[in-house]
Amino acid sequence: MKKIILFCFLLSSIVSFSQESNFWDNVRFGGSFGLSFGSNSTTIAVSPSAIYDFNEEFSLGGSIGYLYNKSKNYSANVYSASIITLYRPIRTIEFSGELIQSYVNKTIGIIKDNYSYPSLNLGAAYVTGKIAFGVQYDVLHKEDKSIYSNPLSPFVRVFF
Repeated sequence: MKKIILFCFLLSSIVSFSQESNFWDNVRFGGSFGLSFGSNSTTIAVSPSAIYDFNEEFSLGGSIGYLYNKSKNYSANVYSASIITLYRPIRTIEFSGELIQSYVNKTIGIIKDNYSYPSLNLGAAYVTGKIAFGVQYDVLHKEDKSIYSNPLSPFVRVFF
């Protein structure tokens, strides 16, 4: 939790001390939101993000996130902070790298487990307007730590 607070402080410091008058013209906000309901299963996820466009090709930013997952005898709360890089060689193709530090509090039956783990997602997406549709691969995926069963995952990213 201290790392998340430090990350937010550093990000706000960079924004606060910027002397450029057009800084905010190059900042885009967005992120993702997810809901999933099934028989005896609920997942809710929210991940707001902000990125700075250095030019039409390269962007850098950060994100914080929260995920709640509950099923029959399993529940998890996951908090995360990440650094995102985006590279667009052409307007409709976007490559991404996202380094994520996740903090997991999970319960299986009566067994509680708290731990943190890193993820490094490398992805590619098709961009149309403000929306990117793509797939990413977690190169640091560990089955015993990740809450995801597969290192490959689709995503939809929205920035305004």
